[in-house]
Amino acid sequence: MKGYIEERAIELARFIIDEETTVRDAAKKFGISKSTVHKDVTERLADIKPELAEKVREILERNKAERHIRGGEATKAKYKGDEKAG
Repeated sequence: MKGYIEERAIELARFIIDEETTVRDAAKKFGISKSTVHKDVTERLADIKPELAEKVREILERNKAERHIRGGEATKAKYKGDEKAG
């Protein structure tokens, strides 16, 4: 089971890096919880592949800094009646 978790953490990291996506999007893609994705790419990955963990951390930090913008866009779309709003 440990090998599976390590493989999943690496696969999640590569997906987040390649797509420059969010934890939420990765969780949807892989059918697991946001908490699991976050734990895999922040805690487990640091022990498995530290260089990959650093790249993911940079993307997650950028996402964190930009989340207020995405949230504002979603709220704006919601009140305009956009079907895609969260």
